[in-house]
Amino acid sequence: MISIIQRVTQAKVTVKQQDIGVIGQGIMALVAVEKQDSEKEAQRLLERILNYRIFADSDDKMNLSLRDINGGLLIVPQFTLAANTEKGNRPSFASAATPEHGRMVFGYFQTLARETYQNVQFGEFGADMQVSLVNDGPVTFTLKTGAK
Repeated sequence: MISIIQRVTQAKVTVKQQDIGVIGQGIMALVAVEKQDSEKEAQRLLERILNYRIFADSDDKMNLSLRDINGGLLIVPQFTLAANTEKGNRPSFASAATPEHGRMVFGYFQTLARETYQNVQFGEFGADMQVSLVNDGPVTFTLKTGAK
């Protein structure tokens, strides 16, 4: 699985002019499922997102995790992260999960996130979404689990 996480002061995702996920300070995570991904990769990715130390402590060092600050988590499915962009002028999605497999693994990821963390919101798998955020820093990281 692949995720782009961004430290935000606020973020929201809108579908058909309805806000379906809104958070204040926390992490906005774009998440893609690749062909070989399973529940194991979903578990590891969620663990990393929740525990990745990207928030400032009292010495202004990135030593605090989302859990430490009890921040919001907005998880947005985005299969385009799985694109291979190394050649040509058009992305290849050969490594991306099929819609069925992606929906299954992302669904598991959602369920696990709800069971594991209280302050979590989601985008909608397969929907045309508008995402807005205020990136704090800016601070942005790519997290990957599974095969390299």
